[in-house]
Amino acid sequence: MRQVLWLALTIALPAHAASYYVTVAGLGGEPDYEQRFTAAATDLDKVFKSTAGAHVYTLTGKQATRQRLTETLSLIAREAKPEDDLILTLIGHGSFDGTEYKFNLVGPYISAPELASLCDHIASKRQLIVDTSSASGGAVAALERPGRAVVVATKSGTEKNATVFAHYWVEALQDPTADTDKSDSISALEAFRYADRKTAAFYESQKRLATEHAEFEDTGKGEAVRSAGADSREGALMSSFIVVRIGAAQAAMNDPAKRELLAKKEELEQKIDALKFQKAAMDPDEYKQQLTEALLQLATIQEALDK
Repeated sequence: MRQVLWLALTIALPAHAASYYVTVAGLGGEPDYEQRFTAAATDLDKVFKSTAGAHVYTLTGKQATRQRLTETLSLIAREAKPEDDLILTLIGHGSFDGTEYKFNLVGPYISAPELASLCDHIASKRQLIVDTSSASGGAVAALERPGRAVVVATKSGTEKNATVFAHYWVEALQDPTADTDKSDSISALEAFRYADRKTAAFYESQKRLATEHAEFEDTGKGEAVRSAGADSREGALMSSFIVVRIGAAQAAMNDPAKRELLAKKEELEQKIDALKFQKAAMDPDEYKQQLTEALLQLATIQEALDK
């Protein structure tokens, strides 16, 4: 019981939370990569700017420097509140020397420990870092912490080829079919599953050996995994972390009269997810009672939203 309540409080979304989106298209090195990275970042910029209550910062081209990224994250550190969400997306090339991961920027690179330190100074209790670069698996150990979900395009720092995961992550946030639970929102876990599936299909269609295997870590103290665990908390934060809203949810966020109801709906959905992740550790009767109560409340709120 205590564990379920703790998890629900950890992932709950306060009513008036804002989202801070930072997207960086790193140094491409070649025209093709420069164009690809910039296009992906520009697409994300459009998606995020359509989100109510969003603060969007996108660094591309000559702006994608270590100094500008540091200034941007430091600005957010001065503004963001604990109830606000942080979503940092890195698109580009990375490297790993066996000890330290580095993300390539215009001019000096930035290391995973440096990124972690900058994000640690941001008050947001819920953070999502999506590193779609090559060798990004080497960044997990430095970036992970409780309350922060880390998504990487490779399973280790030794997968050094350019990745296609970024393309499909961006596509996931634009494709309504990624919303598999039909909640009118796309969670980090839904986007991950979509992008991972599409990435695997790409290599199969090209008849090529896959050189990237995306993973995530969202407990703050574990090894990165490829899928959510049915008998652990792995995936709980990812499933509750809304990256973008679509359809009716997006319309409700733009309607002051319905915004509060939507926040309550999302909070209930997250508590239901928390219950499902903790089902194996709960008394069956207690689980059924809590789930039934939450579903009834959710139905009442949904009815109000539909009016």
